[in-house]
Amino acid sequence: MLHILPETAGDIIVLQATGKLTSEDYQTTFVPLLEEKVLAHNKVRCLLYLDPDFKGWEVGAMWEDAKLGANHGNDFIRLAIVGGSDWLDWAVKIGGAFITGEAAHFTESQFLQALHWIDEA
Repeated sequence: MLHILPETAGDIIVLQATGKLTSEDYQTTFVPLLEEKVLAHNKVRCLLYLDPDFKGWEVGAMWEDAKLGANHGNDFIRLAIVGGSDWLDWAVKIGGAFITGEAAHFTESQFLQALHWIDEA
């Protein structure tokens, strides 16, 4: 499930992922919010917080994530992924190749640092 956090304002999107992400999470929360922000601001800064209860992506959500990257790869200024395991360092580097902006992985204890980082650009 995705939750829009209160730090979302202007061209900044801050989402919290918990449990397993589904294709519905992308279709009803992430994509509409992203498209609204891109329409208003041209490009966005995004932080995705994977909370301790995050269990991963369902297959449909993985497909939606790939489509999001293909359709909106040019719409990000910066993308921060917060939390998760060390494998996310690798995943963020690979995923960062599909967006024109910068991408970085931060540990859970670095949430505020990640928020400041996306706002710097």
